[in-house]
Amino acid sequence: MFTGLIREIANVKSLSGSTLTIRAKHKAKLGDSIAINGACLTVVKVLGDGFSVELSPESQKLLAMENYKNEVHIEPAMMMGDRFEGHVVQGHVDAIGTIQNIKNNGNSFDVFIEVESKFIPYIVPKGSITIDGVSLTVNDVNANSFRLTIIPHTMKETLFKNYKHGSKVNVETDMFARYVSHIIAHQKNSPSLTWGEVDAINASF
Repeated sequence: MFTGLIREIANVKSLSGSTLTIRAKHKAKLGDSIAINGACLTVVKVLGDGFSVELSPESQKLLAMENYKNEVHIEPAMMMGDRFEGHVVQGHVDAIGTIQNIKNNGNSFDVFIEVESKFIPYIVPKGSITIDGVSLTVNDVNANSFRLTIIPHTMKETLFKNYKHGSKVNVETDMFARYVSHIIAHQKNSPSLTWGEVDAINASF
C-alpha cells in the first residue's frame, strides 16, 4: 500500500526488455515494492546507486511508458507503523489519461485530464485520485474528463512541471469508489448485502 506522496524524483538509467533500472538515493532491498510513476513494481536487483524492477511487456502496454525515461516519481511501500498521509493508494494503474490543458491561475494551476468514459464513475468530485503516483483531489468531473487544482509547491516538486497538452499520465482511481461500484453492479443478480456484511467488508481494508 502507498500514500501517493512522492518520496523522491529518481532517474531512469535504462529499460532493457522487462528490466527497468533506476538511479536513486533510496536504498531498496531485494523484493521491495516501490511505486514508480504510480505503478507498484518489485525490486529484482539492488545496485550501488539504485535498483532494478521488473516491468513486464503486459505492464508496458498498460502504462504511460513515455514517462519512464529521464526522471520518475518513486514511493516505497508503507511499512507497519508508518505515519499515514495522503490517501489509500494500491499502485494499480487503472487508465492512461491525457493532459488536455494546464491553466496557470497565479497561485494555483488547474489541470484538465481526459480518460475513457468508462472510468468516470470511479472519479468522484472532491474525492481522491492518483496521477503518476501523486495523490491529488478531484475538483470537477465531466463526461470524459476531470479537473484538478495543484498548488505551486506540488507543480515545482513533481514531474507535473514537465507536462503539457497531450502528455500521457498513469491514473489510479479511488479504490473505494471501485469497490462500491462493483458491489452495486453485482447486487442486481444477488441478494442485498446486510449491514453486518458491509461492516465485514470495511473491516477487511
